[in-house]
Amino acid sequence: MGLETLKVPIKGLRDKTHPSLNGKSSAQSMHSNRSSCSSVSQCSSMERKSNLNDESGTRLDTDDIDEEDESGQNILMNIISQLKPGCDLSRITLPTFILEKKSMLERITNSLQFPDILMDAHIEPNELQRFIKVVKFYLAGWHIAPKAVKKPLNPVLGEYFTCYWDLPNKQQAFYVAEQTRHHPPESSYFYMIPESQIRIDGIVVPKSRFLGNSSAAMMEGLTVLQFLDLNEKYTLTQPNMYARGILFGKMKFELGDHMIIKGPNYNADILFKTKGYISGTYDSIEGTIKNNAGESLYSISGKWNDVMYIKDLKDSKNGGKRVLFDTHTSKTFKPKVRPLEEQGEYESRRLWNKVTNALAVRNHEVATAEKSKIEDYQRELAKERLDSDVPFHPKLFRKVDDPSKELNFYIYKHIPKGNNYEAQIKSILEIAPILPGQKFTHNFETPGYKKYQIEEEALKRHSKG
Repeated sequence: MGLETLKVPIKGLRDKTHPSLNGKSSAQSMHSNRSSCSSVSQCSSMERKSNLNDESGTRLDTDDIDEEDESGQNILMNIISQLKPGCDLSRITLPTFILEKKSMLERITNSLQFPDILMDAHIEPNELQRFIKVVKFYLAGWHIAPKAVKKPLNPVLGEYFTCYWDLPNKQQAFYVAEQTRHHPPESSYFYMIPESQIRIDGIVVPKSRFLGNSSAAMMEGLTVLQFLDLNEKYTLTQPNMYARGILFGKMKFELGDHMIIKGPNYNADILFKTKGYISGTYDSIEGTIKNNAGESLYSISGKWNDVMYIKDLKDSKNGGKRVLFDTHTSKTFKPKVRPLEEQGEYESRRLWNKVTNALAVRNHEVATAEKSKIEDYQRELAKERLDSDVPFHPKLFRKVDDPSKELNFYIYKHIPKGNNYEAQIKSILEIAPILPGQKFTHNFETPGYKKYQIEEEALKRHSKG
């Protein structure tokens, strides 16, 4: 499909021109691709890529498979010519072999799959123990990742993702995310459990770098956690991510460097230790919890993808090491997502549907072609915005130029304060469709900053009245 067939109004896409929503289905495309094999060896190669069962016949998840080309070399050898030490990987075309079957906007929810720990922290009366449980919550989610070295899909500008959780105590949690910037890529998100007065706002800013035989995602984002009824706020940074062995040797994923968690009166510095060339071990962490006077209170150790321990440094008699979190016995709460047919054109799962379907059967030819269509379309839209001098504005978030705020973007919607959780849920569901059966509002495509201004004016009129 040529770019000339992709021109549509910038305000919104139309199904008849959107490359990921029309034409042949993924299954039809893959059958067509299979039928047009130029040789027996090519077809055999495609059949091997589509073999998704292990020796016992168990169905494999392609996110858990490390891909190699036919010569046995690492899959990233085909992009060596593009790489220079220290270069920005956002400018590099990466093969679909290493892509996870989800967008970064959905990948963020991995860290939110332990709401029980968060709700337990909220009701903890002791401030120090509450802080420890916040640390536990934030450490708990890092092990949720593909077994193989996989990179989530880069969200396109204006892409969004929503989901929800039905919690055991009959409460609900809600999540909204949008790609608010492309260069550098910034993913903004909002999460809330209204009945527990728990709110999280955050931004993920992965700055990719090529480091010889490794690639790195330097995570410059920030998470802001609030217990609203306690008037308590925590800020949490993210460890950096490394893919080792991308040119030679066995590929390995590592978390590295410091993660800092700050509360009103306590802070934690957790070091994710990377393995050295000669000594050391994979996936280990060590850290300390201190009060604001700088006094060390607890130490943290273990492995972020195994068992993590905590030790009370002030209790010499009973301060033995105890388990803080065990990834093997923990229970995750996976988010729920509306059916694909109810989703909008720029909603992550619908936008990338043909790509992820192809990845699921290891048909990387189709995955690459469908991914290229989406990316080419985005380049066309970017050119139209540039030519028309029309800047991009996100629909669900608004930019905040306030030095007292921790983040650049916040959800545009005014969420009522206090413990009127029913009013809070109503406001959240007005942001975007989250629950099955919800419809899009008439002003959904309106930029978030404009919707915020309209709401502010209405609130002022209401307060005067």
